[in-house]
Formats: sequence, structure tokens, C-alpha cells
Amino acid sequence: MKIALLGYGKMGKIIEQIALSRQHEIVLKISSNNLHELTKENLQLADAVIEFSTPGTVLDNITACLDADVPVVVGTTGWHNMLGTIKEKCLSGNHSLLYGTNFSVGVNIFFHVNKVLARLMNKYPYYEVQVEEIHHTQKLDSPSGTAITIAEGITENLERKAGWINILTGGETADDSNIPADQLLIESHRIESVPGTHTVIYDSEVDSIEFKHTAHNRNGFALGAVLAAEWLHDKKGFYPVEDMFNFN
Repeated sequence: MKIALLGYGKMGKIIEQIALSRQHEIVLKISSNNLHELTKENLQLADAVIEFSTPGTVLDNITACLDADVPVVVGTTGWHNMLGTIKEKCLSGNHSLLYGTNFSVGVNIFFHVNKVLARLMNKYPYYEVQVEEIHHTQKLDSPSGTAITIAEGITENLERKAGWINILTGGETADDSNIPADQLLIESHRIESVPGTHTVIYDSEVDSIEFKHTAHNRNGFALGAVLAAEWLHDKKGFYPVEDMFNFN
């Protein structure tokens, strides 16, 4: 399969290595240094596009892929407030797009079990719940897209939580004394050289239950993105990443 990479930073380079190891060909690599090469003709050289750029460029990149009618896997976050608009453009033009906050197989298993656990915990209201996420200090946004997906999995399935609130710290424990009871706390920490750790904690007076995913490196995210491109390239439609997994 011929793949175009939109975004050629650390993640893009790892995606390239994994794609090549799976016998794919990289036909286009776009970074901030060669934006003039992002043309319809160049995109159409690819069977699929993997988009890992920035929140400031992702919408233009998505539009370019849809206009070129090339399937696109979108791993960049920060644009999901435009999800409805992009979905309409994708479906009305009979295009192909798959999006997600995290493409790691392990994380998507985590997402699924998190929802099941939240539904189970409706029976046990004396457990308070919160989410903790830890990332490297170069990650400027908080909470992480993965943490938001985890929080949404809880708030959509745990009746006593109506929404979430984020507190960013340098590593110390956050002050949660002013968090309303119906809001889920996402505690974000930025610590040097941490690829990504996400923990759901259910805490009571007698015990605590912790459900954790720890990424050892970025390879799992990159492999998942390549698997997503393989899954999408012969399909039409607008898909969340969970559609490529069969958990039900």
C-alpha cells in the first residue's frame, strides 16, 4: 500500500518505520518545511493518508484529503468540535475518514473495559472516581486526548458523573476540594520523558481500585495508525477508531 504522511515529527518518523517494516511504501511526507508539496496530485499518489500534524493544521489537511478523495486516518486531536461538519463533508462526498484520540491496540482495549467498568460501578455509589494522566513536559495540551476519551467513557456510563474538569500540575497532587460532586476530575501531570500513562481510580474509605495503561514508547500508537490505514483504505465512510476493533 502507498501511504502519505501529513506531519513528519517524532510520531511521523516512527509511523514511517513501522509502515516500511510492513512492506508499505511512503510516497509523500509533509512537514512545515515543504507545505507547498501538499497538493491534490501528490495526495492522489497514495492509497491512504496518515495525518499526525498539529491542531492548527489538521482541518486544512483533512479538507485536502477529502477533496483529493484519498482515505485519511486522523490522529491529531484538538479539532473534534468540528466533527459534525467534517462528517457531513466526508459522507456527502462518499469519502473515507477514520479518527481517534489514540490508535494503540492496548489503549483501545483499555477504552472498552473502562466503559464496562463504569457501568458496573453504578451499583457502588460509595466509590469516588478520577482519572490521572502523565505525559512528557513537551506535551503542551491538557488533558490528553486519550484522557478525554477515558473521561467520556466514564461520564457516558456512570450516572453520578455529568462531565469532567481538568487540573494541570507539574507532578504534585491536585487540590480537588472545589470540584463539584457530579464532575469527574482529570488530573494531568507533565513529567520529563514519560510517553503516556493513564489511570482510572475508584476510591472508597475501605479500598481503592486502579485501572492503568502505561505506554513504554510511541511504537504502539504508530503501529495502530498503520493498522488503521490498512483497515480503511478499501472502505467508504466516517469511522471512529473503535470501529476497526471487534470488542462486542
